[in-house]
Amino acid sequence: MSSHFTGQLPLAPSSLPAPGQPAGTYDPTLRVAALGGGHGLSATLRALRLIAGEITAVVTVADDGGSSGRIREEMDVLPPGDLRMALAALCDDTDWGRTWRDVMQHRFTSKEGTGATLDNHALGNLLIVALWELLGDPVGGLRWAGALLGARGQVLPMSTVPLTISGTVLSESEGGELVRRTVTGQSRLAAAGKNSRVAHIRVDPEDAPACVESLEAIELSDWVVLGPGSWYTSVLPHLLLPEQREALVRTPARKALVMNLTTDTSETSGMNATDHLEVIHHYAPDLRLDCVIADQRAVQDVRGFEEAAARLGADVLFSKVGAGSGTPVHDPLRLALAFQEAFKGY
Repeated sequence: MSSHFTGQLPLAPSSLPAPGQPAGTYDPTLRVAALGGGHGLSATLRALRLIAGEITAVVTVADDGGSSGRIREEMDVLPPGDLRMALAALCDDTDWGRTWRDVMQHRFTSKEGTGATLDNHALGNLLIVALWELLGDPVGGLRWAGALLGARGQVLPMSTVPLTISGTVLSESEGGELVRRTVTGQSRLAAAGKNSRVAHIRVDPEDAPACVESLEAIELSDWVVLGPGSWYTSVLPHLLLPEQREALVRTPARKALVMNLTTDTSETSGMNATDHLEVIHHYAPDLRLDCVIADQRAVQDVRGFEEAAARLGADVLFSKVGAGSGTPVHDPLRLALAFQEAFKGY
């Protein structure tokens, strides 16, 4: 049952310069919609927060693992985990922002021998669900959460109904025969490609409505950014909803795709960087991109990669965007500089 909040509605994201940023790097008028989920979208948002004044995160809602999976099983709500991570990534590097970022990401640890009701639940997930129950509105609840955190942007779900993602996985039997199996659930599909190949994915319901506010953000932005992230479970789902795919095709906004720093994941076993682009074209043949941002160390065949990008209408911007820590993690400042170079090129 929903109830009414009293007082002023959440304010729009601040258009003040991002704290601590050098003059000339931050454009309060730049409008960017970032599509993805999980850690990949968080990396994009942390970078965009350094350069753009109006940021909208459009987040996948198919998560069924961990805290989100338990909430989804017990309650009729969207999985909040990826939405929580996006909100945390938009927090300022101030005492307020860092504190609320850590609060949202905090996970409970139960004592041994107890019922462990709260064990491994993220506090931010519970806060978001509480706001949804009080307001009866997923978009409104996320706006209130963003206002509480002082988030520099808004976070929206790609759909207002929970989605289930499934895929066809190809593997070789001990006898050398090709075996097809269907894997249902984002967490299971994310691990299913190990020593196999994900051949096809789909979401259920196939005709799920896209979030109206997300479609508006895609239409009104200067740039739309897709990726990085888990290719089959965080990036490609944004191309599977008919309304959102059509919005991406129609929008006058420029479009950029950010590649992952490694192609060797459990989802993309046996795929190279060029294959990643071919998959984008397969699921959205009418989609045209303007720029593909890639770290050259993750591209094995530069010429083939550039040709695949050209088939999508895009130029390739090679830029060192990794954190250099030995793990495939994007550095926010390096990625922000790559975005600036790409955006100024158009």
